[in-house]
Amino acid sequence: MPRKLSHIAPDWWDYTTLDSSLINDAAKLTERDLRQLSRPGFKVVMYDTLEDFYLAEALEYIAAWKQATADNPVGICGPIGPTEQLPLVARLVNELGLNLKHAHFWGMDEWYDDKTKKEVPVTHALSFERADRELCFNRIQKKLAMPEANLHFPKAKITDFVKTWHAGVRCAVMQGGQGDIKHWAFNDPLKRTGKYKDAPPSPAEYRKLGTRIVELHPVTLSQNARTSGGGNITMVPKMAITVGPQETWLAEKVSIWHAGAHDNPLGQRLTALMISKKIADSAVPMSLLADHPNVQFNYFRGGLGSCAVEMH
Repeated sequence: MPRKLSHIAPDWWDYTTLDSSLINDAAKLTERDLRQLSRPGFKVVMYDTLEDFYLAEALEYIAAWKQATADNPVGICGPIGPTEQLPLVARLVNELGLNLKHAHFWGMDEWYDDKTKKEVPVTHALSFERADRELCFNRIQKKLAMPEANLHFPKAKITDFVKTWHAGVRCAVMQGGQGDIKHWAFNDPLKRTGKYKDAPPSPAEYRKLGTRIVELHPVTLSQNARTSGGGNITMVPKMAITVGPQETWLAEKVSIWHAGAHDNPLGQRLTALMISKKIADSAVPMSLLADHPNVQFNYFRGGLGSCAVEMH
């Protein structure tokens, strides 16, 4: 028997196709419950202030880059969303005098223009590469700056980007936020069509996906309009280039940052519950991290919110 249709977009898979009991269980979780979801391979960390939260996120960059040497180049894969850590990263590099000669950085995703068949240019208002450069890399002193060859941003010519993941550089950590559709990077649920009309891809099938060009779930378009475009959804591209599970499993650690500015109170609870209990379902892509050996969820206590009904 096919699973229920999405409440949001019937042509797509998403978390609303899960059994209602699982969603209701997640909605009941308190902060204390969340902390107790930690298990070997999955750690839940709480922060009392946004200052501490974003500083801790920035320090993951520093900790990774400090390990980098000529014989052991090390990098981090980072998101746009959140972005508040990026200026802190640049300030820390400058203040510590950290030379990034042997350090690397991978952008985890970028918008794709279906008309030009290319990634959006850095002149695009929503360009992730532009944001990374303006908020972080352009602020680092030239004598400390990362060589341009060590900056790896996703491009429409995917093979060149993928090669950088297999060029002898260790990815110490892949950071991410969590979108409303429960993705990391742009690993959205797939469309409900063809062989996936009645059931989403198995976790094993989804895990085989690498860097690719994807069509984005309507919820992802809406969210990016809300968080980055003042609500103007017409400026948000419908497609993107994203790292996939293949690259994610090359990272020694996956670190997800929940400030409360992206996914909602239910979502922040649901994926933690599924990962903790090893309930992997590709309709909730973030839940596939249940099989990664080293995942950390970082929460700002003030952003956890509540799943209680409150009329506005």
